[in-house]
Order: sequence, then C-alpha cells, then structure tokens
Amino acid sequence: MLGEENKVPQTSSGEENVDTAYLSALAALAGTAVGGLTAFFGSWFAQSAQVKAQLFLHEKGRRQELYRDFIEEASQLYIASLTSDQPDPSKTVTLYALVNRMRVLSSPKVVEEAEKVARLIVETFQKPNKTSSELLEMANQRLVDPLQGFSESCREELKGFKPL
Repeated sequence: MLGEENKVPQTSSGEENVDTAYLSALAALAGTAVGGLTAFFGSWFAQSAQVKAQLFLHEKGRRQELYRDFIEEASQLYIASLTSDQPDPSKTVTLYALVNRMRVLSSPKVVEEAEKVARLIVETFQKPNKTSSELLEMANQRLVDPLQGFSESCREELKGFKPL
C-alpha cells in the first residue's frame, strides 16, 4: 500500500473530486467581488442622488434670487412711477432684463404676472403724480401692491418645483 496516499480518490464515474480548498477560495473571491460591486454601485447611486439634490437646490435658489431682485426693482420703480413723471431708463431696462431672464427659467404664469407689473409701472409714469395723501389713501385701500399676483405665482411655482 505504499504510494496510495498520493493517489486522488476517484468517484464511481471515474472523475476526480474537486479539492475543497479550491471551492473555498473561489467562494471567497466571488464574495469579495460581489461585495465590492455592491459597495461601488451603492456609493455611485448615493453620489448621483446627492448631485441631483444639489442641482435642484441650486436651481431653486437661482429662481428665488431672480424673483427677489425683480420684486425689489419693481417696488422701487412703482413708487417712482407714482411720484414722478420721469422714468429712469436704466432701472426700466433692468426690470425688463429680469423679465427676460424669467422667460428662460420660469413658468408662463410667472412671466405673465411679471409682464403685467412691468406694463403697469410704465403706464403709471404716464399718469399724474400722486400726492402723499393720495398714496396714504391707496395704501389704506390696499391699491399699492401691484406685485401680489406675481408673488403668489412665484410661491406656487416654487412650491410645485420638483427635483430632476
């Protein structure tokens, strides 16, 4: 029986048995590969979601800044239009530039409301100036807020704004 310890056991069909050490090594390698791929794809999806969230917040912030700038510019111009008959062309151009930026970024409803405000301001410059008592009366009757429709449209748009 010398030399029999070096022989590979045979199955009944004559095939050699696969060494269990090789199976263990293959299982370990497969597990490592699956674990590595899972970690890779998990971090890739997380990174992708984070980038989308950052883009969403950036876009929403851009719109909020644009609307704030328009409200500030339109408010100043509206008061000037009520008390003066000489429009400031540079401020009027700035207002229309903001409206045009909204045409690129905003919903048609927001643009429509912004255009209404701009037209009202230009038309108001053509009307007689208001005295301080007339301005007070307009304020008491809530007639000095031409931006209400615009503001409400902006709020609705931003409320319905969804991530990419």
